[in-house]
Amino acid sequence: MTTLPEDVLAGIPGWERGVCTKLSGGLTNETWRVDCDGHSGVLKVDESERELPFNTRSDEARIQKTAAEAGLAPGVIAARDGLYFTEYAEGTVWEPECLAKEGNLEKLAAALKHLHSLPLTGRSFDAIRAAKGYAERAGRLDSKVIEICTTTISSMRLPQNMCCCHNDLVAENLITTPGLKFLDWEYACDNDPFFDLATIVEHHELSDSNVEALLNAYFDGDGERWRESLERQRKLYLSLLCLWLASRSVCDPAALANVVERLATSCS
Repeated sequence: MTTLPEDVLAGIPGWERGVCTKLSGGLTNETWRVDCDGHSGVLKVDESERELPFNTRSDEARIQKTAAEAGLAPGVIAARDGLYFTEYAEGTVWEPECLAKEGNLEKLAAALKHLHSLPLTGRSFDAIRAAKGYAERAGRLDSKVIEICTTTISSMRLPQNMCCCHNDLVAENLITTPGLKFLDWEYACDNDPFFDLATIVEHHELSDSNVEALLNAYFDGDGERWRESLERQRKLYLSLLCLWLASRSVCDPAALANVVERLATSCS
């Protein structure tokens, strides 16, 4: 039975009379903008029970509240199993093209360094477990590609310098408000900081000059020294992305083929 947003809001003090507008974009939940007495929020109602690699809603709220206190995320209004309700962030949501605009990589690097300085979350990123779940549903992938992905992922080890990471840094999860904030903390947990950098680079296929600019901005001009660490995490991210795309019920064949080709090149 579908849960109506109005029924959810009836149990959240101060939001009982909220007006709901359906939003697009949720892969595992239905999402609404809620307006009530001059305030706005974003309500997510889960379609099924959440499993790893997602956070529980309570853990997601705990991490996002810490980030919000640091000015890096919208505030959390309410969270419990099956629902998540946050403040609506007024601003400009990024698109992939925003990464190429002058000064934006520097802004992103500064915000990301701040994010990585937040307290540890207490849960480590389990790439092997995530890969196993994706691979079980990746029937459209050739078995050799699956083996390349799983072997690459299994060869990685978590570093000693783990930090709080977002783990889903696609452009659509960035918003200028005017300060830069991060949206959708569903995957956030302790991880190699280079995984966040690798996500930015590989998901958006940044040019080599932009990779250099991002690393230099993050490492105060000393980016080249860390190139090898980034390259390892780029292979990890590509492998996970490949399995994830193939595991989705609705998959863009062209996007999957592109990732498979890039993966083959990176692992050759």
